Amino acid sequence: METAKVTDGDRPARSAEEAVERLRAALRDVGIVLPSLRVDPVTAAQGHPYALVDLGRCNLGVASRLAAALRAGREDA
Repeated sequence: METAKVTDGDRPARSAEEAVERLRAALRDVGIVLPSLRVDPVTAAQGHPYALVDLGRCNLGVASRLAAALRAGREDA
């Protein structure tokens, strides 16, 4: 029986900061930068174990590239 190799991207993030950094890196890999990407300060300040990720705002070009990257990922699956 073959065991699957587990990578960092396969396991759940251990913190909101880790989740944001993984998302930032994955977006950067497909040429997308969300300048406002961050951990939501309100939920993080409350010590919420599942703080929210604030994707922020982006311009139309970035939104279009993000949509195209998501569609391409769906086609690869």
